[in-house]
Amino acid sequence: MKKTNKILLVVCALFALFVSNGFAQQKNNQITKFAVVDTSKIYSSFYKNSEKIRNYEKKKQQFQAEIAKRTEELRDLKSQKVAQEKAGNSAEAMRIQAEITKKTEYLTEYTNTKNIELEALLTQMQRDDDFYKKLYKTLGKVAAEGGYSMVLSLQESNAILWFSPSVDITNDVIKELGLKK
Repeated sequence: MKKTNKILLVVCALFALFVSNGFAQQKNNQITKFAVVDTSKIYSSFYKNSEKIRNYEKKKQQFQAEIAKRTEELRDLKSQKVAQEKAGNSAEAMRIQAEITKKTEYLTEYTNTKNIELEALLTQMQRDDDFYKKLYKTLGKVAAEGGYSMVLSLQESNAILWFSPSVDITNDVIKELGLKK
């Protein structure tokens, strides 16, 4: 009887192994292969040498230079105010304080306005239809060549908790678009 149990056990084990191997092969045929792509990195590569980006960067530098200039004026006024207070000239110190307040409000408004303007320019560039048409066509090509059935954007990272760098096809897409990293 022990021999029969052993034979039955071996047969069951072989059957289980055969069945599980068949299921594993069937599952392998059904596994969806995912890839991820960093569209902001592709976007940067695409626009790195574009006129739009150069104009954006130029405006950004101009705005920053103006902000730095106005900030320096405020520092000078604050120094003048301290000097007037030390000299006992409270009327002049109050006048300078009023000017500081006025210039601080202007600087805050200027900064907010220019940040909104820069953000609008950046958004407009990111919505460039030609770029995205080319990007999606290229994504499809790279994904098909790599055997991927789905490509996820890293910009929607709240849905991606972890990924292996081996599924990141960003550099392949940049290369296929003919861009430099």
